[in-house]
Amino acid sequence: MNGFPDREQLLWRIQALSFTAVDLNLYLDTHPWDTRALADYNQISAALAQTRALYEQLYGPMLNFGMSCGGDSWRWVEEPWPWQISTRRA
Repeated sequence: MNGFPDREQLLWRIQALSFTAVDLNLYLDTHPWDTRALADYNQISAALAQTRALYEQLYGPMLNFGMSCGGDSWRWVEEPWPWQISTRRA
């Protein structure tokens, strides 16, 4: 044993963290001012990034893009939705 988590353990952890991040993302879409949920999302996102980095260091790349933290506010729901964007003609 080399002291590193095995590939399967890391994949299970990444899967659990990813599921939690998606779940919190969906929750924050309907509760954007829930600061506790936002803090949880940021913590999970950081743990996911760290776990992915360890996996990639040990076993190679997983994805061609990463996940980002939400910062101190959840602005996704503040932007207009596609059907709310007016089409202006010059």
